[in-house]
Amino acid sequence: MNQNLQTKFLNMLKKIEETVNYINKIIASKPLVGIILGSGLGQLANEIDVTSRIAYSDIPNFPVSTVKGHEGHLIFGKLNGVEVVAMQGRFHFYEGYSMEEVTFPVRVLKKVGIQYLFVSNASGGVNTDFEVGDIMFITDHINLMPNPLIGKNNKELGPRFVDMSEAYDNNLLSKAKKVARHNSINYKTGVYAAVTGPTYETLAEYKYIKTLGADAVGMSTVPEVIVARHMRLPVFAVSVISDLGVEGKIVEISHDEVVDAASLAAPKLNRIIKDLVKELDN
Repeated sequence: MNQNLQTKFLNMLKKIEETVNYINKIIASKPLVGIILGSGLGQLANEIDVTSRIAYSDIPNFPVSTVKGHEGHLIFGKLNGVEVVAMQGRFHFYEGYSMEEVTFPVRVLKKVGIQYLFVSNASGGVNTDFEVGDIMFITDHINLMPNPLIGKNNKELGPRFVDMSEAYDNNLLSKAKKVARHNSINYKTGVYAAVTGPTYETLAEYKYIKTLGADAVGMSTVPEVIVARHMRLPVFAVSVISDLGVEGKIVEISHDEVVDAASLAAPKLNRIIKDLVKELDN
């Protein structure tokens, strides 16, 4: 192995171990579920009976959120009576972080003990049947970003080649649908396309993404999911449609408006996640 690659390999393991050791000294118990909260969706943190709240800036080797709507805390506690850890804010490739840094928290949470990963985001809908405020359970994705597994594989973390035929766990998806129906919450299902951002899409790009087979587009989630599957973590992911990339419905959009639109759907999404967590504990 090239000496530089060997050094990078060892540094990654050392960083993960250092970060996990720091967190384990603070938390009282192991979380069952890890939850990544996207833009405007941090309200779920208020539903957690918090036992530990750690600022990203205090955690060794952790990046720091730089985007509005991403508070920057790792929150441990009970959600609906179940031990969870929530990332109140995530990291994005467009912020200038490497893919290794963007996905580093997923590796740490796996080592801390989570058995499931839930991921949420705000996204633009390109499906003509979608409206702002819709909740879309992600069934598959199209990756238009650099793959976070490019480079020397670390076999202690996962295999060189990762099967993605069930990137989003069918069992979790089935349970989420059941929870939504039980709570009379309407939902959509669809494919999520991931782009680098930070620009919102042009009309031509929206058409291109729709032609590829996507129903929604955003700037996150997929790198985290790829790394989760690399580490054999089952994933449930959900998008809140915060704007539309449909011809005739496209309007000028700002990040503040995306956050506001996602916040309006947050109560319904919170209900789904709370009940889904309980289902897993049962």
